[in-house]
Amino acid sequence: MEASKTWPPPSIPSRFSPVPHGNPPSSNKKISAKPNLLIPALYLQHQRGRGERANVSSEMPAPALQSTGKFADLPFDVLARVAAAFDIPELWAASTVCRSWREALRPLREAMVLLRWGKRFKHGRGVRPDPKRALESFLKGAERGSAAAMVDAGLMYWEMGRKEEGKSLYARAADLGHPAGQCNLGICFLEADPAEPEEAVKWFFRAAELGNARAQYSLALCLHKGRGVKCNLREAVCYAVKNLQDGI
Repeated sequence: MEASKTWPPPSIPSRFSPVPHGNPPSSNKKISAKPNLLIPALYLQHQRGRGERANVSSEMPAPALQSTGKFADLPFDVLARVAAAFDIPELWAASTVCRSWREALRPLREAMVLLRWGKRFKHGRGVRPDPKRALESFLKGAERGSAAAMVDAGLMYWEMGRKEEGKSLYARAADLGHPAGQCNLGICFLEADPAEPEEAVKWFFRAAELGNARAQYSLALCLHKGRGVKCNLREAVCYAVKNLQDGI
C-alpha cells in the first residue's frame, strides 16, 4: 500500500507531533487544582507497589495519605520518572509539595527552561534562528529527564535525516508516557523498511487514549485500512470522531 493513500498529503508540513510549550504560571495566577490531586494518588499507588500514575478526576477530592507515610518517602527516581511527562503547571504544582520534591524536580524545571530556549532558537522567536543551538538546548533538556525535550530533539534529528537517533529519543519519551512521543514512535514503525504496522498500532492506541489527536487520526486510518490490526470501521469512526473533537 502506498504511503500517499494512507497518510496526509505532502502539503502538511510534518506528520510528527511537536510539543506545545506554555509559560510558567505567574505568582499571582492560581494554579489548576488537577496537578495537585495527582500527587497524593501517585504516592499512594507507589505505597501499594504498583508504581503507575493514578487515574484521578479533577472533580474528585484528594485522597487522604496513609498515616504512616510522607510525600518525601517517594523515591526520587520514581518521582522523576512520573514527572518526566508533566507540563509546566503539573511540574510547578509537584515542586510545591515539599522541599525534597522541589530539590528532586530541579533538573526537570531546568529542562523546561532549556526546552523554551530550544523552541526560540528553532523558530526564531525573539532571536536569530539557529538549528544547532536549538538541538543543543533540546538535548540538554532531554539529559535532565524531560520527555518533551526528547520529543523535540527527536523531531529535529528526524528532519535532519538521522532517523535512528530520532527514533531512539521518541522511544525514550514514549516509555515515559508522553503521548506525542508515543505517536511519533508509531509513525516511525509504520514508515520503517520493512514496516511494522502492529507495533505502530500499539503506540497509536496508547497515545490516542491519552488524547493525542494525531494518534487518533493515524489509528482511525489503520483501523479503516486493516493495517496492523483487523479492519474495524466502527472503531475507525469512533477514533475519527475523537480526532475531530480534539482537533489535529
